[in-house]
Formats: sequence, structure tokens, C-alpha cells
Amino acid sequence: MKTRIIKVGNSQGIRIPKTLLEQSGLKTEVVIEVKGDTLIIRNAQSPRENWDLAFQAMAEQEDDRLLDGPTVTEWEQVEWDWS
Repeated sequence: MKTRIIKVGNSQGIRIPKTLLEQSGLKTEVVIEVKGDTLIIRNAQSPRENWDLAFQAMAEQEDDRLLDGPTVTEWEQVEWDWS
């Protein structure tokens, strides 16, 4: 599909037809990158996307435990009221 670059305020943009957006699955927030003479547009991922699956896999493999026991500092022993 051929289109034109248009002026949008102080920037430039393109109109993406609805059918292409539906086919691509692009959402509201996207990432654009340049590779050679090609623009690549893909969905932006949230910073914590799929963390729930990673934590679940860690728990199943019993890899969700601390490697070291708690380290109590002298300040915590003297100054902190643990009651």
C-alpha cells in the first residue's frame, strides 16, 4: 500500500489505514526504530510485562528463595526495637 508523508504540526507523519492496524495488532503505544532505510513499528511493552509468568516459573523450579540468610547489622541489633 502506498501513502504520503504529511505535515502534522511541526512534525511529519503517515496515516495508517484501519485494516493495516487491525492486521498488525498495533495498540495505542508503539516503539519506532530505524534499520537501514526501513522504519519498524511495533507494540511497546510494559516494563513488567510477563513478570507474573516468570515468577510462577521461578516458584515451580524453587528458584524464588534468597541465596543468603538475612544479615543483621550492628545498628539494627542496638538501635532497632524489634518488639
